[in-house]
Amino acid sequence: MSGAADPVIRRGAAPLVLSLPHVGTAIPEAIEARLVSPWLARKDADWWIGELYAFAADLDATIVRAHWSRTVIDLNRDPTGVSLYPGQATTGLCPVETFDGEALYRPGEEPDAKEIEARIDTFYRPYHKALADEISRLRNLHERIVVYDCHSIRSVISRLFAGKLPVFNLGTNSGASADPALMARVADIIAASGRSHVVDGRFKGGYITRHYGRPENGVHALQMELACRGYIRESLGPVSEADWPVAFDADFAAPTRGTLRAVLAACLDFAKG
Repeated sequence: MSGAADPVIRRGAAPLVLSLPHVGTAIPEAIEARLVSPWLARKDADWWIGELYAFAADLDATIVRAHWSRTVIDLNRDPTGVSLYPGQATTGLCPVETFDGEALYRPGEEPDAKEIEARIDTFYRPYHKALADEISRLRNLHERIVVYDCHSIRSVISRLFAGKLPVFNLGTNSGASADPALMARVADIIAASGRSHVVDGRFKGGYITRHYGRPENGVHALQMELACRGYIRESLGPVSEADWPVAFDADFAAPTRGTLRAVLAACLDFAKG
């Protein structure tokens, strides 16, 4: 297995790092040959999040972007395999099912423990080394920095959460991953959007937020999980290969992009003190 194409890095000098761990759609041929469906394997990608946050380059932010699909390995899970949400339905480090519970692999083709360890070495560690290196580089330049983890998910997935997910889901590991002043400023911005929002609701922040958020060391981490309807023309409920993913429409996404631009500006203002 080769991880040579991962990760993709845009280096900036501002005290802001964007992590995009679930935008990748590439799957090595040897793995794809064992899957039930290439579409199912890419179904739960964070579709168009890179396009939505493209403006971050204008802020001179550093952007670390995954190349490989989360089906290969989930870069926002604990590498030990420990669940981040005990007692709640979720997918694992090397998922064997979709968010909706559909099998990803043909019977008997699921990765075993040895293969999972190999995938950690090949795909997981390079992303996290790159992210850690960029955090260290910027922390050496600035007294404090913000790590902003970018995510999206379909608005209705009954297996994972009840009802319709709020549009803006800010995760702070229950207040442990960032300064309260930063969290409050971002929470005020998403509240002012007029759209549904929650702080530390169903999505409190994954491994990236929890692992890298060290306010006492000048590294403040936030996760933003967006319900897809906030930036694409999502039909609520089950999806099929014929209708998912929908195309990205910059005009439709503009209001949410405006809110996110204000959020990242607040992160920069906070970091610069």
